[in-house]
Amino acid sequence: MSNIITSKDLCLWYGDNQALKNITVDIPEKSITALIGPSGCGKSTFLKTLNRMNDLIPIVRIEGEVCYENKNIYDKDIDINELRREVGMVFQKPNPFPMSIYDNVAYGPRTHGITNKAKLDEIVEKALRDAAIWDEVKDRLRKSALGLSGGQQQRLCIARALAVEPKVVLMDEPTSALDPISTSRIEDLIMQLKEKYTIIIVTHNMQQAVRISDYTAFFLLGDLIEFGETDKMFSNPKDKRTEDYITGRFG
Repeated sequence: MSNIITSKDLCLWYGDNQALKNITVDIPEKSITALIGPSGCGKSTFLKTLNRMNDLIPIVRIEGEVCYENKNIYDKDIDINELRREVGMVFQKPNPFPMSIYDNVAYGPRTHGITNKAKLDEIVEKALRDAAIWDEVKDRLRKSALGLSGGQQQRLCIARALAVEPKVVLMDEPTSALDPISTSRIEDLIMQLKEKYTIIIVTHNMQQAVRISDYTAFFLLGDLIEFGETDKMFSNPKDKRTEDYITGRFG
């Protein structure tokens, strides 16, 4: 299996505080990689380096490299809008735009220049189907997205990310604000999506990592302690700190 994203000696500082320390990792394509570790350990920070969301924070300094499809995304000539189209993001709290369900999903394709209504209709339906929410919303596409339940809003946000045809979808604790039934539906959805997309998910929930991910990266205090196949890491961790964390001795 080939790797779609590779980080090499990646370091990141917020002002004087070093949040990531020499992170080197290869992320295989069309798989689900879970980033785990206690709060403040660097997992969300690492996730955001993968589509340069940290660029939005003025005090951030980054060294090392992150290669997406063998090109360093921190090179000067990188088109950040194109990068973020190919490496999409779904946030912790569902954040639909205050507009119709249809317009939420069509928003990205429109910003990339697609104006043909038939084409937009097709994109919207496909993205909503891929996000397993089409049947629930197909009769109310012109109604406000804010009228959906929390779980539906999060699936809509996933559809919005898929509408621009990314290759990678980053998810920052996408189920932490949801009830168990919605969480289960999103987990099922994520497992289906890996047939077409590479998924990288930050989760606080160890059981979730075991249930859905193929690979797991364990972060602690800005260091990547261990990375490997999820079932192997959870059954036979190589590092004592990994074992202590996954057995609940700290965190």
